[in-house]
Amino acid sequence: MECGSKKTVVADKRPWNKGKLIGQKSPLTPQQVWAIRVRLQLADHKRDLALFNLALDSKLRGCDLVTLTVSDVQTGNEIRSRTKIIQRKTGKPVQFEITKQTREALVDWINSKNLNIYDWLFPSRKDRSSAMTTRQYGRIVKKWIGSIDLPKSSYATHSLRRTKATLIYRKTGNLRAVQLLLGHEKIDSTVKYLGVEVEDALALSESIDL
Repeated sequence: MECGSKKTVVADKRPWNKGKLIGQKSPLTPQQVWAIRVRLQLADHKRDLALFNLALDSKLRGCDLVTLTVSDVQTGNEIRSRTKIIQRKTGKPVQFEITKQTREALVDWINSKNLNIYDWLFPSRKDRSSAMTTRQYGRIVKKWIGSIDLPKSSYATHSLRRTKATLIYRKTGNLRAVQLLLGHEKIDSTVKYLGVEVEDALALSESIDL
């Protein structure tokens, strides 16, 4: 479980993965990111656009993303270009950037919802005093994925967490930087999370002509 919560013991003995495809979820490509973003902009979905952009920038686990407050990203009337939070899973701090387009989307969302500094950044639609749940976030991501006809079995909330991190690694090869951005305590976790050993091996194999 991604956020370290305790699993409830139930009587059902069926394998948890019966009928499900398991494994790492694919990151989005830049083209797929823009395809989703344009659809959200055209539909004027302020919340979803802010959530989508911030998910990509922050590289946070779903449980950390949905429990952000306005004060986590805003000082006074301005959205910060960088911020820091404490991760629920590790209890360790992690920093992330908030790009210009994400700041603009957040301003539009916060103003449209009239959120104050103490509010959840993404409150539940049923009860504003509660944050959006990770389950609701997962459903929203599935909707985004479906909007550009990608296979829903291959993508989930971790796809957004992995997208920018994967692009950074492919561009720079700097695992340490990616480790810091993802908030991993061990670099082995980053290697496993990105599947970089497999990617590098395949890239090397593809470069050899027989």
